[in-house]
Amino acid sequence: MNGSRIAAVGHYQPAKVLTNEDLAGLVDTSDEWIRSRVGIRTRHIAGPDEPVDELAAHAAAKALAAAGLAPADIDLVLVATSTAVDRSPNMAARVAARLGMPHPATMDLNVVCAGFTHALATADHAVRAGGASRALVIGADKMSEVTDWSDRTTCVLVGDGAGAAVVEAAEESGIGPVLWGSVPEMGHAVRIEGTPPRFAQEGQSVYRWATTQLPPIARRACERAGLEPADLAGVVLHQANLRIIEPLAVKIGAVNAVVARDVTESGNTSAASIPLAFSKLVEQGAVSTGDPVLLFGFGGNLSYAGQVVRCP
Repeated sequence: MNGSRIAAVGHYQPAKVLTNEDLAGLVDTSDEWIRSRVGIRTRHIAGPDEPVDELAAHAAAKALAAAGLAPADIDLVLVATSTAVDRSPNMAARVAARLGMPHPATMDLNVVCAGFTHALATADHAVRAGGASRALVIGADKMSEVTDWSDRTTCVLVGDGAGAAVVEAAEESGIGPVLWGSVPEMGHAVRIEGTPPRFAQEGQSVYRWATTQLPPIARRACERAGLEPADLAGVVLHQANLRIIEPLAVKIGAVNAVVARDVTESGNTSAASIPLAFSKLVEQGAVSTGDPVLLFGFGGNLSYAGQVVRCP
């Protein structure tokens, strides 16, 4: 075995749905204002008794079931999140405990909105290097907990949820080489900071960066996988804003691909957004087993990471 592949995916969202009309009762906004600027209609919001690790564990359990595996079959758990409340135990350890895993390695990664694709690359590297045989990769965030619900520029954007993937050794690689990086001097453009921590961003700066600087980077991720953008069956970008997703997908040149637009139903779920949207495409049959799909995360820290994967 000298490669790795995604064996299965799964996702989870809290039951509570917050509509644009609901938000109009909290702040000076409207359904038309929100849709025209970010394309979001609804978002799912976790309750006070639903911590991040619970969201993550639900998504992980679905992925394990889809793969036909037991928790004991996993020897590495990676959780991408930026909304963990406590420093220790980390989210990965808490997920492992919830699922009854006996002795996995457990690590959290905080690369905000690009967290899942960073974690997926880390799992791929670990499996191919022989450090793990099967890894559980999870993106989970509870953005509602770090949001100022009186700020209409940010509260209309966010949602809560989790997505997961099981990565295992394979004879041929189903996870392409990662292309990742950041713009550290512009880390102030997307922030979760303060006491209590609050989400804030410079929307126009992020929009310009995403729509102008990221298309050639995403195309290079396709090149590393030995594909042209036109060969892609699907594109799953970080679900930040429909006004970013649609022009970015066009500029990448993925003319034959299904483009994930889960942001309209889920809002910006940070590290959860890519695995959540990808899992939904797989579940709906919008992409088929073996199809090449570009996963491309970007955002907080002005970090990015992308790779082409083969659908489970």
